[in-house]
Amino acid sequence: MKLQDLHVLMTVVKAGSMGKAAERLNTSQPSVSRSVAELEHAVGVRLLDRHRQGVQPTEFGRALLNCGAAVFDDLRQGMENIEFLADPGTGEVRIGSIIPLAAGFVSAAIDRLSRRYPGLVFRIVATEAESLHRELCERHVDLVIVKRIGPFSEEQFSFETLFYDSYVVVAGQRHPWAKRRTIALAELMSQSWVLPPRETVPGAAVVAAFRSCGLDYPRVTVLTLPSEVRAGLLATGRFLTLFPTSALRFSPDGPALKVLPVELPVAPVPVGIVTLKNRTLNAAAKLFIEQAREVAQPPTRNGKGRPSRPGPNIPQRK
Repeated sequence: MKLQDLHVLMTVVKAGSMGKAAERLNTSQPSVSRSVAELEHAVGVRLLDRHRQGVQPTEFGRALLNCGAAVFDDLRQGMENIEFLADPGTGEVRIGSIIPLAAGFVSAAIDRLSRRYPGLVFRIVATEAESLHRELCERHVDLVIVKRIGPFSEEQFSFETLFYDSYVVVAGQRHPWAKRRTIALAELMSQSWVLPPRETVPGAAVVAAFRSCGLDYPRVTVLTLPSEVRAGLLATGRFLTLFPTSALRFSPDGPALKVLPVELPVAPVPVGIVTLKNRTLNAAAKLFIEQAREVAQPPTRNGKGRPSRPGPNIPQRK
């Protein structure tokens, strides 16, 4: 079996036809057909089903494609490790994350690591958790930073908790309620709220927070998902919202906002790193994971945020 033939097969399946694959590979269609035929002869089974619209992998073809993806991924990781050994601090890290964590926690980790290793390149895929599942399975990203919800519970994944996230009620520094020492959520029901739509994942969390206090969804003045838009409205001193604590801790907008002393009886959600089991990461990805562990530590009294051991709300790593 030749790696070149395996690469041709993968290209054919992605392109959907022999002709399109030949164009992408800058070769002839007979050459592509010959590579596929030699591969089928080597494994002794049919790998592709031909039809008028193009080709599709058989059950055997899909099994070989999964193996091929792992082979080429291992080769890429190996070459990047060689590059890192030859010139420490170079390489590429491909990170997937949901948008709020990408804008806050992931950006904070990249900022620190890029100062120590300016030659590193970071590629961020910021999207929904379901799409991140596919990106990781297809090895388009090295790791995913996400809340432990959604599709990352299968045996093929490994999850390492970094910190716990919970929701808090937030206002601008000039809001009339910003100086109150104790507030019940029920007292704020008539205020002007800017909240994510109910049908979104953050919106569902907001609904759960109000229900945990025995309250209905409040009267909402502005419905919008991006946290940047909500932070801008909070700065006017007129609106309230709910933010995850990580959005304030790792965001540059954090100091401009005020967490109101409202108790929300909602269980914190673990935030962590998802990787594929039995997959060896390159040296640059391992550096990022170590940096993420450091950034996740709670701030110390001197403000440096790098304590010698995890704080009480951070689980010890085994």
